[in-house]
Amino acid sequence: MIQTIGGLDLDDAAIIGGFLGSTYALMQFFFSPILGNLSDRFGRRPILLISLFGLGLDYLFTAFAPTIFWLFIARIISGICGASFSTASAYMADISTPETRGMNFGLIGVAFGLGFIIGPVIGGVLGEYGYAVPFIAAAILSLINVVYGYFILPESLPAENRRTFEWKRANPLGSLKLLNKFPLIWSLVIALFLLYISAHANQSTWTFITKEKFAWNESMIGYSLGVIGIMIALVQGLLIRWAVPFLGEKKAVFIGLMFYTLGYLLFALAPSGFYMFLFIVPFVLGGIATPTIQGMIANFVPNNQQGELQGALTSVISITSIVGPFIMTQLFKLFADDRGIYFPGSPFLAAAILSFVSLLIMIFAFRKHPNSYQSTKL
Repeated sequence: MIQTIGGLDLDDAAIIGGFLGSTYALMQFFFSPILGNLSDRFGRRPILLISLFGLGLDYLFTAFAPTIFWLFIARIISGICGASFSTASAYMADISTPETRGMNFGLIGVAFGLGFIIGPVIGGVLGEYGYAVPFIAAAILSLINVVYGYFILPESLPAENRRTFEWKRANPLGSLKLLNKFPLIWSLVIALFLLYISAHANQSTWTFITKEKFAWNESMIGYSLGVIGIMIALVQGLLIRWAVPFLGEKKAVFIGLMFYTLGYLLFALAPSGFYMFLFIVPFVLGGIATPTIQGMIANFVPNNQQGELQGALTSVISITSIVGPFIMTQLFKLFADDRGIYFPGSPFLAAAILSFVSLLIMIFAFRKHPNSYQSTKL
């Protein structure tokens, strides 16, 4: 779409794609605390439904955008509505016990995994009929989701557990002050921050890297992301429910981060497209780490502040979505130019380094405060 609308080559389209991703994330940075705090006041359900309706309109806006400028407008709308991720996470925290939060946060990963199975495949196939067609389909699905949520989704936050809305707690800096009340959270948050930056090696450059190295078309890219989605669903929907109780939270985090590091490193060095499919296995096994870390963070905070907490976390994550696409697409552009050092897999190498640093942070935190981070184990 970017290449067609803007008349750009692949390298320049990657840069525009990075800026579009950063625009989306910037909106999430500002609006996640607002939506999270609103959900603490009015409940999770109305915030989710309004956001889903906005996403449906945004996809229609994207489908018919005549210029790159209008794509940026669409990304602004999408980022505001997508800030409801914090509300969805708070919903999951509401209906979970401290022992099951990590596993249930994994169900959010399953939802994303299933989306990666179905979405990229449908998008790749429909994209053959025109770049606008997948966005029209996405708009229809989003609006169907509104109807489903209106009639099926119950409220998770009882009226007696709600609190008043305060603007000073609903801005990014104000919401981050909540984290200062629980200083032991910060090591977990920093590790999560680095993991989400590393994730943009996949999210922001998978399409560009596989087209550059292996000459994949839209369908093959869609199929590859579908395979990743299947594996994520299996790991975060099934494996994590066995791994976390069996290993304990700390070991699950360590093992997951080691697999992330290995997976990204193998992606960076893959000699052919066949190996990219093969190396998906160690990469997705790292998926036991992220929801486990999120569950450990949530266990520090009372229920009536979960919306605020998830808003703060989403703001932190959105910062990674501002800098992550920029870093990864710039690395790709720098090393995809055969006039210099040709290494288009460089974003994956950067992700491997960041994942390893996250592992070191977690090792240090657990050793410094061995009794502060509760670990459940059968």
